[in-house]
Amino acid sequence: MDVELRASDDDRNRVVAALHQHTAAGRLTLDEFSDRAGAVWTARTLGDLAALTRDLPALPNSVVDADPVGRGRQELLMVFAAAALTLLLLGGLLAVTR
Repeated sequence: MDVELRASDDDRNRVVAALHQHTAAGRLTLDEFSDRAGAVWTARTLGDLAALTRDLPALPNSVVDADPVGRGRQELLMVFAAAALTLLLLGGLLAVTR
C-alpha cells in the first residue's frame, strides 16, 4: 500500500467500520471513537487513515463487511460522531469569542 495515495470515501467508510467494531469489542472508548472518527473524515492519504488504526489489531474482512444491518447503525453512528464533533467545535468557538 502506497501511504501517499489519496484516500477515497470507501476507504474512510472501511476505517470507520473497523473503529466501530473495535469500540464494540471494548478496545476504544466512545470518546476515542469520536475523536478517531472525526479524524477519518479529515484524512487525505491512506497513510493518514492507517495511523488511526495502527495501535489496534487487524480484523478479519468478513467482520467488517458481513453485517448489512450494522451498516445502517454504522451510518447513524457516523452522523452522531459528526454532530458531536460539530457541537464541540461550536462550543470552543463560542468560548473563544466571548
